[in-house]
Amino acid sequence: MNTANPGTPTAPWRIGVDVGGTFTDLVLADDTGATWVAKVPSVPSDPSRGVIAAVEHVAVDLGVPTEAVLADCSLFVHGSTVATNTLLEGKGATVGLITTDGFRDSLEIRRGLRSDQWNHRAPYAPVLVPRYLRRSLPGRIDADGTEHAALDLAGLDETLDVFASDGVEAIAVALMNSYVDDRHEQAVADALRDRWDGEWITTSAATSPLMGEYERTSTAVINAALSPRIVAYLRALEAELGRLGLSTPLLLVQSNGGAASVGQLADRPVNLLLSGPAAAVGALNLYSRAIDDAGVETGDEGNVISMEIGGTSCDVLLMSGRDVDTKDDVDIAGYHVSSPAIDIHTIGAGGGTIAGVDSAGMLYVGPAGAGADPGPACYRRGGTLPTVTDAQLVLGRLRPGKSSGGTLDLDLDAATAAIDEHVATPLGMSSNAATHRVGSPSLRRAVPVRCTAHQSRLASAADGSTSHATQERCVPSACCTPTSVRTSPAF
Repeated sequence: MNTANPGTPTAPWRIGVDVGGTFTDLVLADDTGATWVAKVPSVPSDPSRGVIAAVEHVAVDLGVPTEAVLADCSLFVHGSTVATNTLLEGKGATVGLITTDGFRDSLEIRRGLRSDQWNHRAPYAPVLVPRYLRRSLPGRIDADGTEHAALDLAGLDETLDVFASDGVEAIAVALMNSYVDDRHEQAVADALRDRWDGEWITTSAATSPLMGEYERTSTAVINAALSPRIVAYLRALEAELGRLGLSTPLLLVQSNGGAASVGQLADRPVNLLLSGPAAAVGALNLYSRAIDDAGVETGDEGNVISMEIGGTSCDVLLMSGRDVDTKDDVDIAGYHVSSPAIDIHTIGAGGGTIAGVDSAGMLYVGPAGAGADPGPACYRRGGTLPTVTDAQLVLGRLRPGKSSGGTLDLDLDAATAAIDEHVATPLGMSSNAATHRVGSPSLRRAVPVRCTAHQSRLASAADGSTSHATQERCVPSACCTPTSVRTSPAF
């Protein structure tokens, strides 16, 4: 679908593709700056198929072969929330962890850290590696890099037997003080390559060579959990694009806003956790200039908040004076990651987030998502469970019927029936009250951004699962937690 320019593009052109939990979006910008766009359903089982489908879609719109679209492409940039969604939904690979003797439980102890030190009852996120898959080896590197005790690999075969019996797909190696000297980690990794049939091995020093046993171990484990899911599809995508005629390297947006090749990121997919949201910086620059050109108060230039509501997650980014903050540590779904990133706040509350009532009679919204297949109940693609998108449709924030360029036909009756069956009836409340419970809290929880009065405007985008919002000034009464978003009925 092209609403920007119905003509023929002028070569060479650039292509950007974002893979979300529900939709894959493509923009082609030609040499004159004209743009063509395409939106297709994502394929969660193989995200690369969604990218190829988007390229084929824009090729049909242009009336040229897919090969011609890729042959004249001078830059192909790919952003993705696949890594984010994998972590948010707990769908990473089964990981085995090898540590130094005496540090088997560092990952679960977490150094006692809490985001809110006064809330000691809030449960931690489930530990990514259960204790029976956390194994240790004798040997120790001291803080100054000297070898205090030699590495002993005698127990490695027994460890691999345990891993094999429990279906471990990836192994993380995180040994004491490896950020100073990683010879023990490398020795373990070399032994694993000789003795283990698996492919995915992560060493903590190679992933995050920083002081802090818990932080480094957590980052290595998350990298290991992502590797089989993320790297495999990126390699398949790069190979398929090359086969179809793309001669330039496939570049990936990293969490810090930079770009790197598939080869450079194959060992560190953890750097892609905020890949999709980090690309919002470019969009914010564009929109903030347009807003400023329309006229703003002096001193308020370049102050924007973006809320990207996708199919699985909601990502919030604050731009102040046309600058965005960066940080070396991020927290996603309660998991610590030591990786340079744009300062983005992410929660598992996208349009496809599933709502229901648990065995204790409590309403939950997330973390599981309906994804693109089967999707929300209103998509009429086999999904029967209510989602945030269904609630937005029933609340009138989305309009029923054809949307997203005709790729969807939103069914109001199906959305209402799903909410009634799975939320309203179990809770013994009206359909209207249940719908508000599902559809409203997600936005309020998504913006814990502190700002001063009149400092920021709210800009929202979506991957198609929920509605777009208009820009909105932050007012004094809501400046600490801007919760009010005006929405339009269109995607």
